[in-house]
Amino acid sequence: MRMLDLYRAGTRLDLGSVTFTADDIIRFAEKFDPQPFHVDAQAAKDYVFGALCASGWHTCANWMKSFIGFITRETERLKAEGIAPPKLGPSPGFAELQWLKPVYAGDTITFFMTPLESRSVQGRHRYILNSALSEGVNQHGETVLRFKSNLIEFLPDEEQAS
Repeated sequence: MRMLDLYRAGTRLDLGSVTFTADDIIRFAEKFDPQPFHVDAQAAKDYVFGALCASGWHTCANWMKSFIGFITRETERLKAEGIAPPKLGPSPGFAELQWLKPVYAGDTITFFMTPLESRSVQGRHRYILNSALSEGVNQHGETVLRFKSNLIEFLPDEEQAS
């Protein structure tokens, strides 16, 4: 079954929630984004954010982890119902990435994906390119992350020949 048949355009899918702890924020930032407002709670007080906050990349990485968890759960559910799940491939990219509000220690972010459209692409292999609005919303209902994402969906073998 195709992704857009399962999740109609405009349907906001809840991918799951993540609570960002100070330890997680610092651990991620020390490895990947060691700016003072991500690694030192005391130093962060003197920056524009006023407190320790997560790297935007940390927020994006948790969106991806939530998306993979969602797709894994949905694949298991579909198979249990006797439905062939979509065969998803890599993302060819994203656009319009916005980090709209800081994610502070203790914030719980719920991640969403809203399918927008699907189109067939003819190349070495035929496939479908799905586009979606991807978001993260904090416990106060404020959007902290937004981007447009793309996801390749491979056609079943019998559709490749047509």
